[in-house]
Amino acid sequence: MSQSDKARITVDIYGKTYTIIGKEDSHHVKLIASLVDEKMREIHDVNKSLDTSRLAVLTAVNTMNDYIKLQKKYEELQQTLKQKEDQKYHD
Repeated sequence: MSQSDKARITVDIYGKTYTIIGKEDSHHVKLIASLVDEKMREIHDVNKSLDTSRLAVLTAVNTMNDYIKLQKKYEELQQTLKQKEDQKYHD
C-alpha cells in the first residue's frame, strides 16, 4: 500500500493532537482515539499523580489485558459452539 492510499486523520487524545495515518476509515480511527482518551481519563481519575508517559503505559497494559480476556472468551465461545455443533450431528 502506497503512502497516497492512506488516510490522514487528526484526533485528540488526552489533550494532545495526533495525526493518524492508515487505511482505516476516519470514523473507526476517531472511535478508537475516543476510547483511548476515555481509558486514560478513567485511569487518571484513580491515580492523579501519574505523568502522561506512565498513564499511557498503564492504558496500554489495561487495554491489552481487556483484549486478552476478550480473546480468551471468544475462543471459549467458539469451542462451545463447536461442541454443540458436533453434538447436534451425533444425535
